[in-house]
Amino acid sequence: MQHQKHSKLARPALGQWARTEWAILGTTCGNIQSLAQALSRHLSPKWQLGYADADHKGADEAEKTLLFAVNWLDKIGFHRLDFIETPNSWEQRFWMNEMDLVLVNGNHFEASRQILALDSRKFDSLSRKLNRLTQVDLLLTKSDDPNFVTPSGIPEFLKKHLPDWQNIPVLDIAEEEQIVSFLEKNIQIPPIKTLILAGGKSTRMGQDKFAIAYHNQPHWQFLKNMSEKNGVETFISCRAEQAERFAEAKIIADTFTDLGPMGAILSAFRHDPDAAWLVLACDLPLFDADTFQFLLKNRNPSAMATAFRQPSEEAGFPEPLVAIWEPKSYARLLQFLAQGVSCPRKVLINSNIHLLDATVPETLTNANTPEEKEIILEKYFDLR
Repeated sequence: MQHQKHSKLARPALGQWARTEWAILGTTCGNIQSLAQALSRHLSPKWQLGYADADHKGADEAEKTLLFAVNWLDKIGFHRLDFIETPNSWEQRFWMNEMDLVLVNGNHFEASRQILALDSRKFDSLSRKLNRLTQVDLLLTKSDDPNFVTPSGIPEFLKKHLPDWQNIPVLDIAEEEQIVSFLEKNIQIPPIKTLILAGGKSTRMGQDKFAIAYHNQPHWQFLKNMSEKNGVETFISCRAEQAERFAEAKIIADTFTDLGPMGAILSAFRHDPDAAWLVLACDLPLFDADTFQFLLKNRNPSAMATAFRQPSEEAGFPEPLVAIWEPKSYARLLQFLAQGVSCPRKVLINSNIHLLDATVPETLTNANTPEEKEIILEKYFDLR
């Protein structure tokens, strides 16, 4: 058996830049840039967009900042960060972490998927870049430009390289709305999985909060059943020594230990970095199916997370433990952890998130002490 030097980790499904990316190639840089700008006008109100291109005339300007390894500029309308060192794909993915879609000038850079323009002026150079055509999803013509050909005019070298070329969708480069529709249908929306937090030590309560039977069953079981009835795969987050207490459930034992809820969320992303994790705390005795469904229905996958706003007496901060954490938040959480922060709420406060107000605020009521538990039992369950 071959010795494995490093731990085998689940890797997120990323391309050169992001989860969803297309290189536009096969025509002039001017056409590519014009198309990218047009598409951004349609897509940017809903999605976070990234764009990668090369500047053909940046040498003079580079000399102004040549002595700085990194140069940050507040350009009033936007911000700019310049690096001298050439980035690698690992750094590119880090910069584009929050992007739902990245468009790339394929004349300069590669991407895992491609949109190919049928511009005869570029056929010669394209014949030397066939290795970049790994997954062509769309062909573009241009009816008002004689340099463009229709699919029937595709040269033999392309037909040979793309044996299924006849099955690739074709649009005119001027059909912006149809191209936008095509892109939106192919943006990867991460699947949701539920993570029920049962790994706390319940020091203030004096008993395991996940085991309290507010609804005639242990609360973790109540939350698990609620989640699964809504068709969401559900996992219990716990400490390794607790695993046997959840024998009938799927568990994710903490691999980021002694970090509280943040460690639980990070452990879930380590288990599946491509899922959006709907995190539920076990100290919410009034949380119900309607609130669960409201969170699902109002999810914004373009945000870092979708979270409820806490009641007004808590200053309206986001509630990190009744929230959907998108895959893009994995790197964000690690970034804060590297700076000595283990508070998931602080991550949300300082990130691009989607905030919701619960239709019934009482469903977010916490019970962390015996006194709080008794008040809730008497007021809402008529039990003591």
